[in-house]
Amino acid sequence: MFGYIKRRRLGRVTVAAAAAVLAVGIAACSSAGAPPGSGSSSGAKQAGGTATVALPADTIPNYIFPFVSITNASVYNTNQFQYLEYRPLYMFGNNGDSLTVNYHLSTANAPVYSDGGRTVTITMKGWKWNNGETVDAQDVVFFLNMLEAEKSSYYGYAPGLLPDNLASYSATGPDTLVLRLNKAYSSIWFTYNQLATISPFPESWDIKKSGATPGSGGCATDTAKDHWAKCVAVYDFLTAQAKDAATYATNPVWAVSDGPWKLSAYTTNGNATFVPNPDYSGSPKPSLSAVKFVPYTSDTTEYTALRTGQLNVGYIPSQDLPQKSLNQVLPSTNPLGSNYALQPFYQDAIAYFVPNLNNPTIGAAFRQLYIREALQETVDQNGIDEAIWRGYAYPSSGAVPNQPPSQWIPPAQRANNGQGPYAFNIKGAKALLTSHGWSEVGGVMTCEDSSKCGDGIATGTKLSLTINYSTGNAAYAQEMSVYKSDASQAGIQVNLDGQSFNTVVGESSPCQPGPKCTWDALFYGGWAYDGPGYEPTGEPLFQTGAGSNSGSYTNSQMDSLINQTHTSSDLSVFKQYASYAAQQIPFIWLPENYPVQAVSGNLQGVTFNPLYAMLPEYWYFTK
Repeated sequence: MFGYIKRRRLGRVTVAAAAAVLAVGIAACSSAGAPPGSGSSSGAKQAGGTATVALPADTIPNYIFPFVSITNASVYNTNQFQYLEYRPLYMFGNNGDSLTVNYHLSTANAPVYSDGGRTVTITMKGWKWNNGETVDAQDVVFFLNMLEAEKSSYYGYAPGLLPDNLASYSATGPDTLVLRLNKAYSSIWFTYNQLATISPFPESWDIKKSGATPGSGGCATDTAKDHWAKCVAVYDFLTAQAKDAATYATNPVWAVSDGPWKLSAYTTNGNATFVPNPDYSGSPKPSLSAVKFVPYTSDTTEYTALRTGQLNVGYIPSQDLPQKSLNQVLPSTNPLGSNYALQPFYQDAIAYFVPNLNNPTIGAAFRQLYIREALQETVDQNGIDEAIWRGYAYPSSGAVPNQPPSQWIPPAQRANNGQGPYAFNIKGAKALLTSHGWSEVGGVMTCEDSSKCGDGIATGTKLSLTINYSTGNAAYAQEMSVYKSDASQAGIQVNLDGQSFNTVVGESSPCQPGPKCTWDALFYGGWAYDGPGYEPTGEPLFQTGAGSNSGSYTNSQMDSLINQTHTSSDLSVFKQYASYAAQQIPFIWLPENYPVQAVSGNLQGVTFNPLYAMLPEYWYFTK
C-alpha cells in the first residue's frame, strides 16, 4: 500500500510552464497486458461498490487534524487520510505519474506573482464545505494565523520560512488573499514548498469548546498584539479533539469536509471507511459507494488476505516476490495469477536511518563527518537490494530521490552506480576509523586518542549505537540485521530495537542535549517529497532547527546553500546544495524499495502516484 513518513527549479518562468518541464514519465507497467492503473477486466463501468484497501503492516492512520506535528507526520495521516476529506490549498500529483501541482484538484486557482516575486495573489474557487460554508480567503487566513501561533508544533515549519517570510497577509475580498513576502523568492519554490504547506480551515473549527458558535474562537481574526492567544486556545481545543481517535467518525468537528470523501467509520486499530461527500465542489465525483482501509499486524497477514481475495488493493511483500533481473520492473510471473494486475509504485522518496547528533553519549561521534562516512560505507545497498528486496530497490545517495529520474539528481549522487560518494567499503570504513584515533577492543572500535577522535569524544568511548526500527515489515528487520553484521566487521557495534511504526515516529522529535534525548538512531523508512515540500530543497530535513530535522543536524554552509535555492531558479544553484548534501551525509542512506502493488481485475482507475496522491474518486468497478 502507499506509505512513508512524512512529504523543482529551472529558469525564472511561470509556475505553469515549470510544471510542464517538471513532469516525469514513469514506466507504470502492469501484468497480463492491462493498461497502467487498471485491472484485467474490460467490462462496463458499474456505479457503487466498496473498494477494500490494505494499509501497510503495523501502520494505522491515527491523526485527523490537518495541522500535524512531526510525531504524527506520515503519509498515512496526511495524503491517505486527511486529504480525502480536507483538501489543502494546492494539491500535487494526479491519478497518474505527475510530480507537479494539480490546479484542477486544488481549492484555489494558480497563484499570481508580482512585484518581482515579492507579492503573491491567490484567488479561491468558491468551493463549499459540506456544512454550507464557503472555502474562502478567510479560511486561509485562519490557517496562517494558527501557524503564527503554533509554528513550532507544525512539522512543515523551518525557521525563517513560512510564516516568518511573510511581511503581511490579508483577505482583500471574500475569495482573494494577498501575501506580501519579505523578499523576492523563486515562484517555483514558493509554490511547491511554501504554499504547499497551507490548508484552508473552516469557520466551524474556529471554536474553543464543543458546540460553540463558528468563529467564536477568534483565531481567524487574531493578531500578534495578544501573542496569538486566541489561536493558541483554538489549537489546544482542536488538538484535544484530534487525540480522541475513537470519536473521529462521530465528532461533529471532523464531520465538516470539503474533499470528495467523508469518514463514516473508524476504529482505533486503524479500520477506516470513507463514503462520498455529496457536497464536494470539485470533480470527478466518486463512483464508488465506499473505500475501506484495513490494517494488518504483519505483511504476512496482509498477503494472506490478498491471496484469498479479501482485498481489492494491496501489496506483495518483498519476500513473496520472485527474484527479478535489473532490466525488469515487474516479475516475469504474477504470484497472484490472473485475478490481480501488478503495478510498480515508484515513490519520490529517499530511505535512511537518522543519527541523533544531540544524544549525550554517541551524539558527539555522529557530529564527525568521518564517523558518518564510516557508517555509510558499511551499508551494502546493492547486496541488501538483491538479498532482501529481491531486485525491487535502488540506492539512496543524497537528498534527491534517485527514482523517478529527474533533473535534480546531481552527479555526486550518480557516482558508484547510484551509491554516491561513499560506496560500500568495509575495509575503507575500518581504515578511516583507525586513522582518527580508534582501535578495536573486544571487537568494538574504541577511541584511544581523543585529540584525533574529534570534539566531545572522550578517550574510551565505544562506537556503539542502538537503532530503533519499525517492525511489521519483515524486510526492515532483515535490512537492519544485515547492516548490523556488516558494520560489526568494521568494529561498529549496532544494537537493534524493533518497535511499531507509530512508536518510532513518535520518538522522532528533535531533542536538545540532555537526559531525555536518549535515542541513538531511528529507522522508520525515510522521507517522501509529498508535502509540505515537493521540491527537494531540503529545508524540512536538514535546515538548522527545522521541525522534521529529527537528528538535529546543523551546518551553516548547508543552511546557506538551502537558502540560495529559495531565491534562485538556477538549476546549478540547486545542484550545489544537492551535491553538498550527498557529501555531508546528514542521514545514513539506505536502499529505497518500490512496492509492487496488486489491484483486483474488476477495479479500474487505480494508480500509484510518486507523490502519494491517493484519489479513489477516479476508481470504479466493472461488471
